Amino acid sequence: MGSKEASSTTIFCLLLLFCLTCRCLASELVATQAATLKVNASPQSARKIPDTLFGIFFEEINHAGAGGIWAELVSNRGFEAGGPHTPSNIDPWSIIGDDSSVFVATDRTSCFSRNIVALRMEVLCDDCPTGGVGIYNPGFWGMNIEDGKAYNLVMYVKSPETTDLTVSLTSSDGLQNLASASITVSGTSNWTKVEQQFIAKGTNRTSRLQITTSKKGVVWFDQVSLMPEDTYKGHGFRTELISMLLDLKPRFLRFPGGCFVEGDWLRNAFRWRESIGPWEERPGHFGDVWHYWTDDGLGYYEFLQLAEDLGAAPIWVFNNGVSHNDEVDTAAIAPFVKDVLDSLEFARGSADSTWGSVRAAMGHPEPFPVKYVAIGNEDCGKKFYRGNYLKFYNAIRQAYPDIQMISNCDGSSRPLDHPADLYDFHVYTDSKTLFNMKSTFDRTSRSGPKAFVSEYAVWRSDAGRGSLLASLAEAAFLTGLEKNSDIVQMASYAPLFVNNNDQTWNPDAIVFNSWQHYGTPSYWMQTLFRESSGAMIHPITISSSYSGSLAASAITWQDSENSFLRVKVINFGSDAVSLAISTSGLEASVNALGSTATVLTSGNVMDENSFSNPTKVAPVKSELSNAAEQMQVTLAPHSFSVFDLALAQSKLVAEM
Repeated sequence: MGSKEASSTTIFCLLLLFCLTCRCLASELVATQAATLKVNASPQSARKIPDTLFGIFFEEINHAGAGGIWAELVSNRGFEAGGPHTPSNIDPWSIIGDDSSVFVATDRTSCFSRNIVALRMEVLCDDCPTGGVGIYNPGFWGMNIEDGKAYNLVMYVKSPETTDLTVSLTSSDGLQNLASASITVSGTSNWTKVEQQFIAKGTNRTSRLQITTSKKGVVWFDQVSLMPEDTYKGHGFRTELISMLLDLKPRFLRFPGGCFVEGDWLRNAFRWRESIGPWEERPGHFGDVWHYWTDDGLGYYEFLQLAEDLGAAPIWVFNNGVSHNDEVDTAAIAPFVKDVLDSLEFARGSADSTWGSVRAAMGHPEPFPVKYVAIGNEDCGKKFYRGNYLKFYNAIRQAYPDIQMISNCDGSSRPLDHPADLYDFHVYTDSKTLFNMKSTFDRTSRSGPKAFVSEYAVWRSDAGRGSLLASLAEAAFLTGLEKNSDIVQMASYAPLFVNNNDQTWNPDAIVFNSWQHYGTPSYWMQTLFRESSGAMIHPITISSSYSGSLAASAITWQDSENSFLRVKVINFGSDAVSLAISTSGLEASVNALGSTATVLTSGNVMDENSFSNPTKVAPVKSELSNAAEQMQVTLAPHSFSVFDLALAQSKLVAEM
């Protein structure tokens, strides 16, 4: 190759390198997008968000209740989970010893007429092994027993001859004894109620309850319960899980489902009257949709109590004679209607009414303020739904004119063909679709019933077990609900809880096991909307070529001392954004002192939280030193940013 050719080649390479460098520099320049967000904060343009906008929906799914927020440590405490036919499976109960030393089987000898199955234990050995033989229960994947804490045992026993039992809390292999008591059962043909408190001397996260004896003979057991002394307000709920709910400041509690209310078959649907009264007498039932037994210790009364404890309005979802696979003809629905009217009398009736007196006997003489009911769940397309619905609607309207009734049929795109105060709207989809659904209710008619978005979440491919990406799409969707809160009255994420040992449905807001818990990014996202209910919302406009990846809202809210203008912005894209925020119409000046920025983001859009790193994706709060009516902020890629601008005077407080 000659020198001229070499020179040309060199020049060409330099030009190519220059072009590539320019392209790289250009790429770096567009990595930060520019956008403006204008907030019209004038009182004339503001509108009050309903006090009820954001709440929670509890469903008995993923062992959310049994083995979850309900603190009962014994699984299958009444030996009913195997069904009414005996002998039956006693799982998860197991024997201590072998079949040559102890024989156990269920029979129908219980003293409780509504749950007749009991356990008969026959000790066969004359010279039993050291420590005796008997039975043990591991609870729900192990009982969390903690040093110094108290645990209350209640059980029913009988034996034809006087027998000494040893009841213990031990490690899963029985080798570590955390607490123990000797109990003498007098020989009698009658059942005896035994109560014993244990104080744990040690901690074990996967403990078990065991009952042993060394005396040959027969003993019957039924309704064996072990509850921690320390439950939320003494009402039977796990304190640390209820604390997670309190942090959301929910304005309503929808319960007890979901598909749990319907059942795959009506014979397995939730029945409120079988879930009230003394816990020992509740028959329990098999939740055939989510495939596990519940003893219904967490029943209708307890849900009402939970709503009261949370300061949330109860929303009672009842079965309307429709399951996944069978239905009651409208011509025969009258008994179901009466059943629901009785449930409302239980909640709202005076202490001397038929069903109100049952509630009073359970410890709550004052009525519960049930003002919302959902007539079924996801049943709109079923053959008899509309006919059944009208029967319930008319009967409830006559008996309780103030109760707001919720239809299963979606009225967001076309008018309903039946009367309703609210209609149910459910959405589970991918993140991109839900992000774009932030404008869903923009086109909905402003007349007619209000929307109750009672189940929303990102799920499947890009949801993981609760990803940052999912939470960003959900946050964008919620800004759309805020903007349309003139017709959207309520909204709740679903599902709320998942026991790490029963991941039937993912993702969920709160993950737990017997002793640990954490919030997913979707949980933390909801905490950033907890001040929205009852706040004032203001119009905003976003200007940017990148605006298709942004979602935002602006509200004014107040705590016990101060008022704030809150600007929430979701950057759903992969570029950083230099955002100019301008505010007009405020009647109070912005004070940098007390203003904060809170950001939910992470290094990877699919990042999740875990027991080992429970706050990997969680809001980070800092002072906002440049807070002003006109200010410049930077939005990280894939982030949810909340700017709380402290308002320097209290005039706004009086107006709100």
